[in-house]
Amino acid sequence: MPREKGRKVVASNKKARHDYSILDTYEAGMALTGTEVKSLRAGRASLVDAFAQERNGELYLHAMHIPEYTQGTWTNHEPRRTRKLLLNRGEIDKLLGKTREGGLTIVPLQVYFSDGWAKVEIALAKGKKSYDKRQDLAKRDADREIARISGRRGKGMDD
Repeated sequence: MPREKGRKVVASNKKARHDYSILDTYEAGMALTGTEVKSLRAGRASLVDAFAQERNGELYLHAMHIPEYTQGTWTNHEPRRTRKLLLNRGEIDKLLGKTREGGLTIVPLQVYFSDGWAKVEIALAKGKKSYDKRQDLAKRDADREIARISGRRGKGMDD
């Protein structure tokens, strides 16, 4: 069977971009069991409350939900188990150094298949305050309004 090409997104964490300022992103592999991969290929996963944390010099992904595989038997996995992230030693050290500085955390942004391999895009992020979130929403609404008006002008429909 030929290996699939390209990038197929399984799940994305839209709330992460709202709650955090993204400083840097990394692509990491995940240590998964067979039924987890099959469930991901079926497009079933959730990153809602997921976060990455250090344990014994390694990074682990906590609270990511991959539902049990429907055709799985006694070999099925636990849906919210802790999964090891596969990164280079230099990347791990860099991430851990920045999170220890203070105020930064590691959040997953999306889970996808890249050339047949399950990957997770993680980000070094800083939490936003509520007024920052309101400013971002106001700016996005203003940009949308400007685009709408300029689009109408381009079509010759002045207000």
